[in-house]
Amino acid sequence: MKTKNEIFNQLKNILVNEFELPEEDVTLQANLYQELDMDSIDAVDLVVKLRELTGCKIEPDAFKQVRTVEHVVDEIYLLLEG
Repeated sequence: MKTKNEIFNQLKNILVNEFELPEEDVTLQANLYQELDMDSIDAVDLVVKLRELTGCKIEPDAFKQVRTVEHVVDEIYLLLEG
């Protein structure tokens, strides 16, 4: 994964396949909590899946301010760049 688009596609696959969200609901602007109905346990599960995907240690604190799918993409992009 090198581009934000590749990260988004991988994240979308996780959200659709692992969290059983409708594919059409997973957009960059979608709010994780209000529109996708994720809760704090889902957020932790997502961090675990992203850790497996990236091979990077992801601190849950880094995701406390994340609200949209695009925010997640941006955080992963920064992690992979760093």
